[in-house]
Amino acid sequence: MSIQKHGLSIGIERVGQHFFLALRAVGKLTHEDYQVITPIIDSALSAVKEPKVKVLIDGTEMEGWELRAAWDDFKLGLKHGSEFDKIAIYGNKDWQEIGAKIGSWFVSGEVRYFDVYGDALAWLSEA
Repeated sequence: MSIQKHGLSIGIERVGQHFFLALRAVGKLTHEDYQVITPIIDSALSAVKEPKVKVLIDGTEMEGWELRAAWDDFKLGLKHGSEFDKIAIYGNKDWQEIGAKIGSWFVSGEVRYFDVYGDALAWLSEA
């Protein structure tokens, strides 16, 4: 029996004096994943006092989205796009860099792709 792990994990991480929302995507994301994770993200962002959030997305184990899940991700970005200051996408696939460029069209903050984890953290930590 083969077990295929997929989904999103959410956390709050701190580097020095800077806090950021950490998301880790694993496998091929599904619509069902977004049905679970969207209310959690909505709740987490509604509790933030500072209107601009820094985000680190670790996509190194992500394989992509089902079509409906890609739509869910797009809607989530539109809903919360004005709440982000910086989004660092750490990955290891060419399509992730392209996705970062497209994603920057839909959020008010900066979106950048990194293939080195430390570079992503350093950029998020900049004043």
